[in-house]
Amino acid sequence: MKFQNSIAFAQKLDKGDPLKSYRSKFHQPKIKGKEVIYLVGNSLGLQPKSVKKFVSEELEDWAQLGVEGHFDSRRPWLHYHKFSKKALAEIVGAKTTEVVAMNQLTVNLHLMMTSFYQPTEKRFKIIAEAGAFSSDQYAFESQLKLHKLNSNDALIELKPREGEFTLRTEDIIKSIEEHADQLALVIFGAVQYYTGQFFDIKKITTAGHRAGAYVGFDLAHAVGNVSLNLHQDDVDFAVWCGYKYLNSGPGGLAGTFIHERHATNFDLPRLAGWWGHHDKERFQMKKGFKPMPGVDGWQLSNFPVLSGAAQLASLEIFQEAGIKNLRKKSVLLTSYLEFLLKEIESGNKNFLIITPELSTDRGCQLSILMKNRGRNVFNKITKAGVMADWREPDVIRVAPVPLYNSFTDVYRFVEIFKKAIEF
Repeated sequence: MKFQNSIAFAQKLDKGDPLKSYRSKFHQPKIKGKEVIYLVGNSLGLQPKSVKKFVSEELEDWAQLGVEGHFDSRRPWLHYHKFSKKALAEIVGAKTTEVVAMNQLTVNLHLMMTSFYQPTEKRFKIIAEAGAFSSDQYAFESQLKLHKLNSNDALIELKPREGEFTLRTEDIIKSIEEHADQLALVIFGAVQYYTGQFFDIKKITTAGHRAGAYVGFDLAHAVGNVSLNLHQDDVDFAVWCGYKYLNSGPGGLAGTFIHERHATNFDLPRLAGWWGHHDKERFQMKKGFKPMPGVDGWQLSNFPVLSGAAQLASLEIFQEAGIKNLRKKSVLLTSYLEFLLKEIESGNKNFLIITPELSTDRGCQLSILMKNRGRNVFNKITKAGVMADWREPDVIRVAPVPLYNSFTDVYRFVEIFKKAIEF
């Protein structure tokens, strides 16, 4: 599509947008009574209006049924983890037996590393991207300490080439091959939180398996954002949070994927809890953990129903809209943002987009590296009614989300951004 730099063109795109009605299904934040331009769904997704209904229903059932709500509520609590499986499977490209909503992201990452990072004297190294999100870094460090390993020896953090901002797939594969004999685990953030780079999951997984290692991904910035095919790509495990693109609320329910080939491998070490015990025998309270087959066997505790209800409200919208349709709009929305930003200046004097140009290599986020007065510019756009995200030392992250952002939002943001860098 040939873009035009005008409000009329942005409004024309909005008028022809088949997903435009979904914006009205979300609460739009306001400051002093005026709607903000919300471009920070990569940090916290907006609240679906239906959340109140879903949560209220659970509160009503709890009030009226008490403990019997586990069996007799309109969505029986005993089986609540099953209600989100279909939607989550569609979003991440998996089978329903391979996904489950549970815990928080870093909890799930530790659970997965307990099972899939079992270093030996020969195989003990982990390959990850340098500058991974801090919680991932802390998880890697602490897991290595648990195994009495030194991070300097066991953790290989890959950096972009000199003068570049993103990692080349060929360099990732080369590193995997170089360390093949000592490699135990390859783990990346599928979409890098700082640069917005979407890694080639299939190629990385194939290379990792060829080296004899397990391969996992942190989908925090990928789930609900980019096209995923975890089952077909043969990924061993993945974890994600629910409060970003899945709009599950602050601190909302997270999730996990484990490939079906591990479904009945009960020899894999794991940290056990009673909700992962075989459901036919769970209430017999016997000693001896007997895990359910599939990812459900990694559950620990009772499902958090109120948090899960909020997530179900959002997942219902995802199923209506369709992840493929959302991705199609996302590519167009972000491409328009990129076009408008490049219209401001051609010489990269004040800023540089460090997110990959190819739509296949990024999600909806663009990371704008500020060369001059970055924090000052960010403060100005915030004051002008834009909610974006500042990341130290010098990046403004902007993420137009297809469920609730418009092309007019994008145009208005760029106009505000342009004025902010001119003074």
